[in-house]
Amino acid sequence: MLFHRLSFAFFACDLSCFGASDVALPAEAKGGRDSVYLTANDLSIATGEPSRVLMSSGSMHVPVWSLSGGTVGQSVAGVVGGLPRGCKAVKVEIVVTTSDAATSAEFADVYRVHLSQLVEGAPLMSRYVLGTPVRTVLPAGPFHSRTILLESYYEVVEDAPLWVRIQREPGEAGDTFTRPTGLVMVKVTPVDAPGKTHVVQDGGGYNSWPMIQALGDKLVCVYSRGKAHTINDDERAVYARTSTDGGETWTRETVVANTPNYGEVEVGKGLDSTGAMLLWVRRIGKEWNHDLYRSTDGVTFTLLATPKLAVQPMQITDVFAVPTVGLMALWFSGDYGDKPTNGWGIVTSSDDGATWTQTPMEMGLTKPQWPTEAAAVSLGEGRILAIARTETGPVQFQIVSTDYGKTWVRRPTNIGDVAGSTPSLVLDAKTGLLSQYYYHRGKGVLRRRVVEPNQVFDHPLEWPASEVVGTGSKVMWDAGNANATVMGDRHYVSFYSGKAPDTAVLVAELPAPTVGVEKKEKSPAPDGPKKE
Repeated sequence: MLFHRLSFAFFACDLSCFGASDVALPAEAKGGRDSVYLTANDLSIATGEPSRVLMSSGSMHVPVWSLSGGTVGQSVAGVVGGLPRGCKAVKVEIVVTTSDAATSAEFADVYRVHLSQLVEGAPLMSRYVLGTPVRTVLPAGPFHSRTILLESYYEVVEDAPLWVRIQREPGEAGDTFTRPTGLVMVKVTPVDAPGKTHVVQDGGGYNSWPMIQALGDKLVCVYSRGKAHTINDDERAVYARTSTDGGETWTRETVVANTPNYGEVEVGKGLDSTGAMLLWVRRIGKEWNHDLYRSTDGVTFTLLATPKLAVQPMQITDVFAVPTVGLMALWFSGDYGDKPTNGWGIVTSSDDGATWTQTPMEMGLTKPQWPTEAAAVSLGEGRILAIARTETGPVQFQIVSTDYGKTWVRRPTNIGDVAGSTPSLVLDAKTGLLSQYYYHRGKGVLRRRVVEPNQVFDHPLEWPASEVVGTGSKVMWDAGNANATVMGDRHYVSFYSGKAPDTAVLVAELPAPTVGVEKKEKSPAPDGPKKE
């Protein structure tokens, strides 16, 4: 039998401490409703041949479902009765454990959830959602439980039964533990809908790819507008609006760049050493350029530089300061094809953006290896952490440097709830917490993950689960591109949403996360290659 005599203490703890985190969110960002638990006795076989066994401690016997680490297609399912009135969405978590002595942090496993609601008069599969595979690192030894968030925001119809199916995915490359694991329980919790978003520009064309920057006591939102999801049409130009009341109202639109016979798109922003705003604008016409603009008020932008670079970037991303270096931004180049023609690197400036030096880091990459649209922060003492988008999946990349950007290490993360998801990072000076924002295209949700940087710098598979902080269009390419800034104790995240040919520019406002009292036990860094 897989599970034998086992202390029951961990099980009692999970009932009272389920979902504990080392980061505390303000009350306005939490839901406070009662959860529903499905134990192993409430679940039955859905697919394959999983087995129900007992964990025992004296006269206490706890049933669990044993899920194979070598046989694909094993799952169990249960039904949650009518959800409470007023419930708009739920999150789904599981508790898993194993008694196998081979358990260690060198391994990871993968689970996913299938969700559907049985709504009278609607087709059986109309509310079906296939969850994203979720990869987590195993604990340092056997007889430890793990709480895993499989779905952070599933919109529901109140009073309708919710069907939940849990499946382990040993066929996924990320599941490296070939032994069985035990599913102890499932937890379904009502969550509040995200707060209201501010409207910067509503329709009137294809408004897209916005960037937002705190400039003194005002917010500056920059966006481009054209006819469609294209970057080189002559009608596409760059515009700006500012707000002095936290995004409630915005000034009239001003033109940043509108060069005849060129399509222009903002691709990166930041601040120079004086606190002025810098803005990279990609300009495509008879040639391909990246223009750097500077502004002290968010209204008037002056062209500062058009660097001539040996490798033509597809995009130069956000600007950030690095001690002893000056200003830095990451870039990527390529054609989105399947041949090894892609690459990435950095540009640096020691004169506040007047001149730039380009350094390629990895060239000749295939599309699955290619990190794009990266966001980065300097953590001090030469350490830099960047998160990059993946063009093929299944997870985002983490790229780190310990020598002020001279060399870098790229590794995959456990961040898999992505689809064409451009990351944006905010490092809070007061708490030291790092927030990553990204829009999950196709799902129509804006996500945030919050972590203490030291927890993931050498452990990219240990990013905490995401929370949903905004919603938008589910049309795949007509919504997305989160970009974040911090002002005071508030975070502001711009994104676009709609359906072609009309899309809007929106800004989500939410409180900065705070440090909690719970601390996660540190696992040793997993062995393995440092680059893909």
